[in-house]
Amino acid sequence: MHLQVVAVGRLRADRPERALFDDYRARVNQIGRPLALGPLTEIEVEDRRNLGRTAEADLLVRAVPPGARIVALDERGRQSTSPEFAALLARWRDDGIQDLAFVIGGADGIAPELRDRAQHVLSFGQMVWPHLLARVLLAEQIYRAATILSGSPYHRA
Repeated sequence: MHLQVVAVGRLRADRPERALFDDYRARVNQIGRPLALGPLTEIEVEDRRNLGRTAEADLLVRAVPPGARIVALDERGRQSTSPEFAALLARWRDDGIQDLAFVIGGADGIAPELRDRAQHVLSFGQMVWPHLLARVLLAEQIYRAATILSGSPYHRA
């Protein structure tokens, strides 16, 4: 199952968020291959004219591969434990989902129409996270899910 992070904004090469995301992406791509998870790729979009969440949602939707299952990240979404998230990814993989697109909105969050269109809405809690940091948190949780599914001791339950 191909995993994509489709996000508003650019992680600059000189920022620590970029290094963290790239590290977790490399880990996912290594451990996920035998599990049929990955590769994990990233698509960045930018609303250069600052037209707001609806314009960002249009850019995000256009960047999602046709037929992909959309998972929106939003604080109003479903919270789950890391083992529950791992089981969800495994179920989607086993159900034959080819492409999974995690969409992350910009600084003002995700547009309601995109959240409503998503097949799943995921929350990292009721706290609001910077959208650039949410990308790192997501990559780490995907890596953690892969380690759980592989039986690695990375996750200490």
